[in-house]
Amino acid sequence: MAKKLVIKLTAGADAPERCSQAFTVAAVAVASGVEVSLWLTGEASWFALPGRAAEFALPHAAPLPDLLDSVLAGGRLTLCTQCAARREITAGDVLDGVRIAGAQVFVQEAMGEETQALVY
Repeated sequence: MAKKLVIKLTAGADAPERCSQAFTVAAVAVASGVEVSLWLTGEASWFALPGRAAEFALPHAAPLPDLLDSVLAGGRLTLCTQCAARREITAGDVLDGVRIAGAQVFVQEAMGEETQALVY
């Protein structure tokens, strides 16, 4: 099994099942002791802001705020630099524990030894 899991989430409320799956996999991996780095890109970028996860609902899915809290508590959550800029989101706007970083950092993480990358 990979020692690190890098997940890139491109979907938000526009594709709720894909969005929920990515957060669920990230939270389960954290709970399993895997080092997790979850990247929010595209419409998922909005979940880096306070209160946005609470607005998300999907029947028969774990509450997104709970999954998000799990990732923040035991993993790393990153907002894409360009995605943030396109939405006029700044470092002062995001949840505590969220970093803003670009493609270079994503590639570096994804290409690490014993790393598995997934894109949702």
